[in-house]
Amino acid sequence: MLKYESIYQSLLMQIQSGIFATGAKIPSIRTLTEQYDCSKSTVLTALKKLEEQHIIYALPKSGYYVVDNHVFTPPLSTDIIDFATSSPTWHAFPYKEFQHCINKAIDTYQEELFRYGTPKGWPPLIAEAKELLESYQVFAQTEQILITTGVQQALSLLSIMPFPNNRTTILVEQPSYHLYMDMLKTFQLPAIGIKRTANGIDLNRLEQLFQTEDIKFFYTMPRFHNPLGTSYDKKQKEAILQLAHKYNVYIIEDDYIADFETNSKNDPLFTEDYHEKVIYLKSFSKVLFPGLRVGLAVLPPALIDMFQKYKMTTDIDSSMISQAALYLYLKNGLFEHNKTKVSDIYQVRGKILHQSIQDHLSMYESSGEIVMHSHILLPKRVNLPTFIAHLHQDGILLDSVNKNYLDDFYNERILKLNVSSVEVHRIDEGIKKVASALKNPRNYFL
Repeated sequence: MLKYESIYQSLLMQIQSGIFATGAKIPSIRTLTEQYDCSKSTVLTALKKLEEQHIIYALPKSGYYVVDNHVFTPPLSTDIIDFATSSPTWHAFPYKEFQHCINKAIDTYQEELFRYGTPKGWPPLIAEAKELLESYQVFAQTEQILITTGVQQALSLLSIMPFPNNRTTILVEQPSYHLYMDMLKTFQLPAIGIKRTANGIDLNRLEQLFQTEDIKFFYTMPRFHNPLGTSYDKKQKEAILQLAHKYNVYIIEDDYIADFETNSKNDPLFTEDYHEKVIYLKSFSKVLFPGLRVGLAVLPPALIDMFQKYKMTTDIDSSMISQAALYLYLKNGLFEHNKTKVSDIYQVRGKILHQSIQDHLSMYESSGEIVMHSHILLPKRVNLPTFIAHLHQDGILLDSVNKNYLDDFYNERILKLNVSSVEVHRIDEGIKKVASALKNPRNYFL
């Protein structure tokens, strides 16, 4: 081992063990040359390596200090089979590649980082986002694309801002995205629901609500619905668009996992919207990571100015570091490469989940899609809290869909099954245990 490597390893071990805590000063270069009996240049080489790894930092005429002495440790393997968690598979993400993009963004775009941007987002990222959206068959003008601090921010702004149709009531599928349901409840916004099942929604009921209620917009997840895992077919999407135009209702299309679509003919609602009624939202939380907090909103021209005004009062601009890093990640092809890798991982899990449901739970209504989350509709006699608690004792984590509903809407006994964080070889094992528990009389009301 070269001398500088042994010094590097020695200092690293002292930092990680806590001898040099976070913020502590490293001994001076003179002290280290005496301690390790080497030249000044050898010590500087070792310190430079620690600095490049963001373990220490230098202050001119002062010395070197520890950035953080905590060491990342991968989570320990567990016997738990977690069908409740929907977080993406963290170990599938090439964090070092994205770290390069963050570092490069800070080095290259220093001037932009030290000034406020615009409520629309950073123009270079918008240009890259336009190309990305076109790969999803979302063709829009540059001025229609806005960068948001995650899709959650876009939903919040759209929910509270006035719309050109001068209406106030929000229509949501039931069940639906739990965090959006929480937002509607927290802000006590006027909202009503329409039942969604494995077969879609009742279009007659949708028309009745559009016609008789004061509907501002209809929030929907046309493909890979959360939590059901189902998608609308082409006829249903066409009918929804026709009704929206007929009754002057806007549609918010949350296409949060468009990256995992394998059917090239399954286009978003936005693609066939010729009357500027669809607001298209794109998240990066599943294909990258939730902490990025960058989302895309594609707006009809009539909504752009008001949306910008409301966003400006919220945060002026979304994180410039995140925007610049994502721009580089998209531009250099890393996003496309990683998307394929993550999509392949989820596709394998989705196929196993689908087959396991067919093998062990075929008597229950479920999704026919190949995606990493699905559901089964349980009989009304199932005591869901008891059922979930029983399986928890058997090492299976499940979650009810109560939080996916509005307070005044009937909650179906739906069991959601997400395999985002389940090891491939344990998916079938877990579904077998679910099937077995459904045969246990103790999990039913008397």
